[in-house]
Amino acid sequence: MQRNRLQIPTLVCLQLKGMEREDLILEILGLAHKYGFIDLETAISDFLRQALTIENCCLIYDSARLYNLRFLMHVSAVFVDKHVTKIIVHDSFLQLSLESVKSLISRDSFFAPEVDIFQAVCHWIQNNEVSQEEQLDVLSAVRLPLMTFKDLLTIVRPTGLLSPEAILDAIETQTLQNCSNKINHRGLLQPELNMASLKQGTAVLQGEMKSALLDGNSLNYDMERGYTRHSIGTSDDPGILIKLGTQCIVNHIKILLWDKDLRSYSYYIEVSINQNDWIRVVDYTKYYCRSWQYLYFEPRVVRFIRIVGTNNTVNKVFHVVSFEIMYTNKPFCLEKGLIVPKHNVATNSLSATIIEGVSRTRNSLLDGNTQFYDWESGYTCHQLGSGCILIQLGQPYLIDSMRLLLWDCDDRLYSYFIEVSVNMWDWDLIIDKSHEQCTSWQTLYFEKRPVVFIRITGTQNTANEVFHLVHFECPAQTDETPCKMANKSRSLLTVTTEIEGVGRETEHKDIVVKMEEIVTGLN
Repeated sequence: MQRNRLQIPTLVCLQLKGMEREDLILEILGLAHKYGFIDLETAISDFLRQALTIENCCLIYDSARLYNLRFLMHVSAVFVDKHVTKIIVHDSFLQLSLESVKSLISRDSFFAPEVDIFQAVCHWIQNNEVSQEEQLDVLSAVRLPLMTFKDLLTIVRPTGLLSPEAILDAIETQTLQNCSNKINHRGLLQPELNMASLKQGTAVLQGEMKSALLDGNSLNYDMERGYTRHSIGTSDDPGILIKLGTQCIVNHIKILLWDKDLRSYSYYIEVSINQNDWIRVVDYTKYYCRSWQYLYFEPRVVRFIRIVGTNNTVNKVFHVVSFEIMYTNKPFCLEKGLIVPKHNVATNSLSATIIEGVSRTRNSLLDGNTQFYDWESGYTCHQLGSGCILIQLGQPYLIDSMRLLLWDCDDRLYSYFIEVSVNMWDWDLIIDKSHEQCTSWQTLYFEKRPVVFIRITGTQNTANEVFHLVHFECPAQTDETPCKMANKSRSLLTVTTEIEGVGRETEHKDIVVKMEEIVTGLN
C-alpha cells in the first residue's frame, strides 16, 4: 500500500502531460489539497510551474492562492512579473479574484505604466460584480502618484471611481519637493541578472574614460587604461554617474576598484529614480577598501547610480574598473550599513591580502590550507620584536570572532596580541595573549566591531625568535559559540582535577574508566 501511495505523484504527472485543460488539472489539485495528498499536491504544483503561459498563469496563481500553495504562488507571480504588459490586457486577467488582483498589482515588481494598470483594474471592475467598497479596496493598490498630471485628469477622473480628493492628493504628492523617495515606485525584477550592461541599455553619463566601465572586461587593465575615473575633492566633479536602461529593483552592487598595487580607496554610493532625490545605500567614507567590493542593501527601485570616491591613499583620483548591479536572492545580514558575514571573508577571492609578513608564497596565510605545512613552507612569519603580520580585508565587515593556526609541528609555545583598524591610523587591541603560552588552533571572540585591518604581533616563541602563523580566518568557521568555548574550558579543568584526584595506587585501566565516565558526562 505504501509503495502504491508513493507511485501516485509519478502516475498522475504522466497522465497530466496528456491533458490540455488547466481547469481539470487544477480540479485534481483541489482534490489533492482537500484530502491531504501532500506529495500529489507538490507533484502537480511542479508540473504547473513548468506549464505556465500567458494564457494560464492568472488561473494558476488564483488557485495557488486559494489553496495557500506558497511555492506555486511565488513562481506564478514571478512569471506574471515578466509579462505584465501582456497579461493585464489578456482576458484571463478578468477572471482573477479580487484578492488575487490586489495581491498582484501590490507588488513592486508588477512593472508597467501605472495608467495601464489602472485601466486594467477598471476593466476588471466592469466585468465582475463587486461592491463599491470592494472597488475602492482593489483601487487602493493602484499608485496614483506614479501617473502623469494629464493621465490623472483625462483618464482617472472621468471614470468617477475615485474621489476628487484622492486625485488631488496624488497631484500634491507629485509636486512636493523631495517626494520621490516617499512614493512607492515599481521596477523591473530580474534576479541574478546584471542590469548594468550595454545589452540592458545602461550608460555611463559622467566620469572620465566612460567606455571602460561597462565593457565587461575586468582582467585587462593597467596604469593607463581599463578603468573609469573621477577627481577626488573637486566641486566640479560629482563622481561617476550611471543610468540604467530602465528602473529596476536591486539590492546588490559589485565593483572592482583598481588594484595593481596596495593602494586603498574610500567612497560612497547613492541611488535615485529621477536624479533629484538621492538615497545613500553604501557609505564607506570612513573605511579603506581595495579590489572587488561586494555590496548589499535593502531592495530599492533604482534608475541612476552615483559613485563618489572620497579618498585614495596614493593620489587624488578614484578609479573603478568594473561595475555590476542586480537583485540577488542570496541571503545577507546588515547592521549599521555593514555586512555581518557568516563565511570567512579573509580570503583572496574576497580581496583580502597580506600587507606585512614573510612567506615563501604570497597570501599563503589566506589560501585555506591547514594540512600541508612543515619546517620550510606553509606559514607566514615575522621576527619577534620587529614588525608584525598585517592583513587587509577587501572591505569593512562587522566581525566578532576569528580563528588562527599557530605553527605546531613540534611542542613549542607562542604568545601574541591582535589589533584591528578600519583606516591604518586608529588601532584597537581586541586580543591580548602576550602573557599566555598558546599552541596550535586559536578560536577568539571579542565585541562585534567594524574591521578592515588585522595586525597580529608575536611576543614569544619558546623555540626561537620568530612568530609563525599557518592560517587565519574571520569570522571563525566553527560551530562553537563563546559560551560553548567557556563551558569546554571549565569541563577540561574538571577532567584534569578529577583525574588528578585518582590515587597513585590506582591501576591504569581504572584511570581510563574514570576518563570515559567524565567524557560521557560532558557529552
